[in-house]
Amino acid sequence: MSKRVVITGMSLASPLGCGVKSSFERLHILKNCIQYDSELETYRGLHTKLSAKVKDFVLPSDFTRKTTRTMGDVAIMSVVTAKEALEDAGLLNNPIISSGQTGVAYGSCSGSMDAMADFYSMCVNHEVKNLNSGSYIRMMSHTSAVNISLYFKTHGRIIPTSTACTSGSMAIGYAYEAIKSGQQTIMIAGGADEYCPSNIGVFDALFATSVKNDTPNLTPSPFDKDRDGLVISEGAGTLILEEYEHAKNRGAKIYAEIAGFATNSDGTHITNPNPEMMAKVMEMALSDAKISSVAIGYINAHGTGTINGDIAESHATSSALGCNIPISSLKSYTGHTLGACGAIEAIMGIEMMNNNWFCPTLNLKNSDSKCADLDYIIDTPRKIETEYIMSNNFAFGGINTSLILKRVF
Repeated sequence: MSKRVVITGMSLASPLGCGVKSSFERLHILKNCIQYDSELETYRGLHTKLSAKVKDFVLPSDFTRKTTRTMGDVAIMSVVTAKEALEDAGLLNNPIISSGQTGVAYGSCSGSMDAMADFYSMCVNHEVKNLNSGSYIRMMSHTSAVNISLYFKTHGRIIPTSTACTSGSMAIGYAYEAIKSGQQTIMIAGGADEYCPSNIGVFDALFATSVKNDTPNLTPSPFDKDRDGLVISEGAGTLILEEYEHAKNRGAKIYAEIAGFATNSDGTHITNPNPEMMAKVMEMALSDAKISSVAIGYINAHGTGTINGDIAESHATSSALGCNIPISSLKSYTGHTLGACGAIEAIMGIEMMNNNWFCPTLNLKNSDSKCADLDYIIDTPRKIETEYIMSNNFAFGGINTSLILKRVF
């Protein structure tokens, strides 16, 4: 018999702030975190000058140079938020963490770019002077997952998810499946990515970044007819997933239950989304949760603000769930945190669900007629009491994920 999976701890570092409570409070201001980034002026040919960086992050005093020698910024944010999430769950220093019953599922688009640059320097300059014993560990795509495991001495499964913009949601989904199937009791799950101009350059080269450089408060604008692209940001989000009976028996507070998860791939195009398969993943998540679409009270959209992405997502949502479910995009506040977005959005989605308060999409003034006519939350927050919400993410390579979160009364 499959196990129930609940969330008992959460923490994040994002442009909204560090910590769940303060970030959720910042969301209520209804202003985005996008800023003009003067650092980007130094890169010739880069069109966008916009970004959003993590706010108020403080490295704990016990994170010494020895502790962080294998960590770049992406791993540091991952480990720190994991520690805070375990503490929130009442599991920090609990013997179960190193018993083999606890695993790690964590993702990012890549490792730290500084370490990658050291390897690149070797190839160009034919010198190894910049490399050290920790260079590869900081660079590798599974740096967050292994550094979390190393720091907390876990002995269970490690599931790295380097799947671009679905890294965080994929990690949560795979962690859910590991507990649901009885393979693990607890999973440390989430995603992270650090600020790096090269990440911005990737999307800029595809003409997918916003160039509203003089009006950062007006972008991104998902689903709006005047949107001109996304804004790259950074962050980390960690959730502690736990088998329900175990959480109940130890008297843990439960933030939400993971009711369903699905992932699939388009198999169509490396960057152009496939609405049919995006719709299919939402239908699969509903099937996994054993509920119909009418049970969903809110949809957290991937909602990046790109031209083709918004159109495809909106029509996929309409096809799978109809046009009457309230929907909004948190990326209009934070920008696109890449591998972290699925985790950060799940955390904020849970907070909104538990508080009956759902944010509007910022800068959505006139919805694009090419997008489906959904129930976009616009201008003001909406009070919604619901038992279920859905959170969707989509990535390059045609990788699609859908999570269904259930309120625990």
